[in-house]
Amino acid sequence: MICKSLFVSNIRPWISYFADRMSLYRNAVWFLKGWQEYTKGGYQTAAQKFTSQDLDVDCCGKVFMITGANSGIGKCVTLEIAKRGGTVHMVCRNSESADAVKDEIVKTTQNENIHTHILDLSQPRSVYKFATNFKETQERLDVLINNAGCMVNKRETDEDGLEKNFATNTLGTHILTRVLLPLLKKTEKSRVVTVSSGGLLVQKLNPDDLQFEKMSPFDGTMAYAQNKRQQVVMTEYFARENPEVFFATMHPGWADTPAVRSSMPDFYNKMKDRLRTAEQGADTVVWLAISEAAIKHPSGLFFQDRTPVPTHLPLAWTKTSKEEEEKFMKQLEELLEKFRS
Repeated sequence: MICKSLFVSNIRPWISYFADRMSLYRNAVWFLKGWQEYTKGGYQTAAQKFTSQDLDVDCCGKVFMITGANSGIGKCVTLEIAKRGGTVHMVCRNSESADAVKDEIVKTTQNENIHTHILDLSQPRSVYKFATNFKETQERLDVLINNAGCMVNKRETDEDGLEKNFATNTLGTHILTRVLLPLLKKTEKSRVVTVSSGGLLVQKLNPDDLQFEKMSPFDGTMAYAQNKRQQVVMTEYFARENPEVFFATMHPGWADTPAVRSSMPDFYNKMKDRLRTAEQGADTVVWLAISEAAIKHPSGLFFQDRTPVPTHLPLAWTKTSKEEEEKFMKQLEELLEKFRS
């Protein structure tokens, strides 16, 4: 026991030393990558290889659900699908904003098949109730687009001890997807598209601290990046377990959206001239949701500018073991059961 204690006390500073430098390495490599690829210029370069006909799709008769549909990327996706005749269920937190955007889109597209639903994804019982009711009352769902998210820069917990970022970005997305899967499986070529972030590249899945109780000091940006890693791991798991449905995650790049302006004001002020438009950020979401080209790829991949890309930086030590994935997914399933009632 003495030998073990001495070993632990001697090795801990070295673990901390390398962990700190690995974080510096990840962040530096990620930022350089982002400067090249995630900006407006990166989109314009990538777009030169796009096939414009991929989006020449008639969506009449198809049903889409989009979370966070009243702002930023979600609003742009809703508009593009409505233009193509799709039925859209807008899932939003703010009823006044949701109704205003719905009226705007109906007026612009002359598509009356736009519906609003008010839901706070950080409230798991409400998410479960909403998804269950939708599954039981609707005949079909072709595409679920998990777009809503948040970046809260101060650690906030609810009465159940759920941290706000995790509850919204990970648990809410998990419950909504999981409960709606039976409805999605009723339709051929159904899809689930989750708007993630390239920020996941700086984080390794940590199934031992889902609520960020051990994060000191709390860092909302890193909590968000961890949530985005969780979304990718979750999606890869769903894809293996549900081959009838096409799953994908994607990075919209650094886009000028209300969420970026409010959650990352310093980043926005420094980068605003280089940021993509919300429409450019939404392009790959639309492509994954409606194009035939998208589903020619294997299910479960992570996309950037209509192309599957790696979910790990070189030499960054962020890969997830099978044991870590299973532990993470088990916790999500246990939380789903807890909030089922």
